[in-house]
Amino acid sequence: MKTLIVYFSAERGTTAAVAREAAEALGADLLEIRPEKPYTPGDLRYTNPLARCNREFFAKKAVPAANRIENLADYETVLIGFPIWYGCAPLAVSSFCREHDWTGKRIAAFATSGGSGIGKTAEKLRPFLPGGELLGARLVHSGTDVSAWARELGL
Repeated sequence: MKTLIVYFSAERGTTAAVAREAAEALGADLLEIRPEKPYTPGDLRYTNPLARCNREFFAKKAVPAANRIENLADYETVLIGFPIWYGCAPLAVSSFCREHDWTGKRIAAFATSGGSGIGKTAEKLRPFLPGGELLGARLVHSGTDVSAWARELGL
């Protein structure tokens, strides 16, 4: 069974580090979700009402990706990782997911956070994964957390 980990990571790189560690532990392939227009530190300063992340979120604006999964048909399982933004996956993740056909894929989402819980992340992400089976979402702190949870799910 071939597994892919796709992830979006913001300025601190926390999610990237977790995704790399999980990919190594699971023997999974790895792909970073990169927005067409990269975020700057100022874009991510959520305490500024005019910051790009706030404008995108409140306008429900799509954030087009600069890349795609070219061979998604080769994977049975996909783990999607991201930091929690506004109680859900960042728009860069949902926009990326919208651009792919998830039919027949087993999917699990993992999130990193400095203080937020996982909340209804799975429910909010599910509409962007049509045809796929979203097994749930979990807040993690390490790649070991991700790989252990993936094994629990039988992935």
